[in-house]
Amino acid sequence: MYNICILPGDGIGKEVTREAVKVINKIAAVNHLVFKLQEGVVGGSSIDEFGIPITDETLDKAKHSDAVLLGAVGGTKWEHLDYKVRPERALLKLRSELKLYANLRPVKMFPSLVAASTLKKEVVEGIDMLVLRELTGGIYFGSPKGIEKLPDGQERGVNTEVYTTHEIERIAEKAFTFARRRRKKVTSVDKANVLESSELWRRVVTKISKRYPDVAVEHMYVDNAAMQLIRNPKSFDVMVTSNLFGDILSDEAAMLTGSIGMLPSASLGDHHALYEPVHGSAPDIAGKNLANPLATILSVAMMLRYSFNLMELGESVESAVQRVLAKGYRTSDIMSEGMKQISCSEMGDKVVEEINKG
Repeated sequence: MYNICILPGDGIGKEVTREAVKVINKIAAVNHLVFKLQEGVVGGSSIDEFGIPITDETLDKAKHSDAVLLGAVGGTKWEHLDYKVRPERALLKLRSELKLYANLRPVKMFPSLVAASTLKKEVVEGIDMLVLRELTGGIYFGSPKGIEKLPDGQERGVNTEVYTTHEIERIAEKAFTFARRRRKKVTSVDKANVLESSELWRRVVTKISKRYPDVAVEHMYVDNAAMQLIRNPKSFDVMVTSNLFGDILSDEAAMLTGSIGMLPSASLGDHHALYEPVHGSAPDIAGKNLANPLATILSVAMMLRYSFNLMELGESVESAVQRVLAKGYRTSDIMSEGMKQISCSEMGDKVVEEINKG
């Protein structure tokens, strides 16, 4: 039996996780598996109900699960709140409490979606890369931090970029391990010409690379990496970088595929894992059955692989998604001329129909 904690969150998170649960239930039924699903309230929904972004009860459910599936958190409704109690704090607390230090975002171009990208076909066709972002260190967690009053009446905002050798070593180890299973190339992204934290990052990644002589390593400044993602994205295999840089570059990489609604992600630790789509809560379309559930469904495929070691079943979910797209079905965010536009729930139903056909 596999224990999964479902955290729908806010906005379209509720809609896309509903479709992902359909897929989980279908996988269980056709393969005679037992998935025990427990749901928790998180983010803005938790603030509305309990006054805080995440309760101890929800956190306990997450800690005692084999994997967590998260929809999305946040929205304009809660933007007036202090940073310490905004919905996003729930996600940061989950990452911290579950010790999820490695965020994994596969960026893969589905052949039937090449036309949905804003870049030329020859640039994006065949993209298959992995962005590995360090998740529990860096500027989001460093101290001192905050906003302070100065004697002259002005205010000063402070955030601190901090990395230790251990934090860099463990994310680098994962990057080289994943690269060995792929095309054996790691691109480490930093700003070592300006930042001391990046200077240490480059030095430690270089040291770790010597343990993997069969994997090529290159170091790239973050501004150049941002440019090369647009210029020649197929040159990347595994990209590893810090929390802040990874946050930005992974979203840029996501858009290469045509829609951020297509990209899944996994946040991994030594004992826990959290899976979520890359997109946000999209309050402007929430409740309208317009959202694209495929990123969340593909996050389930990652869960089957990385948490449950069910490789073939993860592949069956990805294949089902590919067949639905090949038949021309599209949600509005990936719609193009000649395709058949369907709703969020209909897209979930189509994927469920295709599972185990291939």
